[in-house]
Amino acid sequence: MLNKKDFIEIEFTAKTKEGNIFDSNIKGDLEKINPNIEAKPFIFSLGEGMFLKGVEDFLIGKKFQPGEDLEIELPPERAFGNRNPGLIQRIPMKIFMEQRLNPVPGIMFNFDGRIAKVLSVSGGRVMVDFNNPIAGKNVVYKLKILRKVEDINEKAKSFINFLFKRDFKFEIKSKKIILEAEKQFVKFVELFADKFKEALGLDLEVMETKEDLEKGKQTS
Repeated sequence: MLNKKDFIEIEFTAKTKEGNIFDSNIKGDLEKINPNIEAKPFIFSLGEGMFLKGVEDFLIGKKFQPGEDLEIELPPERAFGNRNPGLIQRIPMKIFMEQRLNPVPGIMFNFDGRIAKVLSVSGGRVMVDFNNPIAGKNVVYKLKILRKVEDINEKAKSFINFLFKRDFKFEIKSKKIILEAEKQFVKFVELFADKFKEALGLDLEVMETKEDLEKGKQTS
């Protein structure tokens, strides 16, 4: 039985109902999206917002056999939401020129962390769409649950990578995780103490890396 806060490892491929792959961690399918991305194992905790909620809701409470093929079909409201016409906006061409960008219909740009697709270019204005590219679509997830993850170090590594999109050195002692971060990241990482407690049941302590501590001693 799968329960909330269980960590599991899965293989999965996500497609629109029309069959277009938009996410995967399986090499052959991932190459169809971007041949330059390396396929990696995917470990996440159920109910902690580490994966699409509609998929998590389907899995929580489900009995499973390792390696069993599962298929989950989700409507837009349980996947990436319905399209919002208010997220289609006109942006002056001047903005693109200042950044030395050439807006061509179909190309994607990152506007301060918001991804937008160029729909059309007319005169001095560019029509862009800030909707998620999968918004308004029915999606199908095909996945295999490979195993439940019991090792606390594996759990912690996957959770750290999810939160910070990078690896930090860490050590687990008793009910505490001691994480090493560069000096400029220490205060930021400390903000996630409640998340570590909730997902892993561990108190968080953040230390400067040994390299940064040595530099501090040399300059003092």
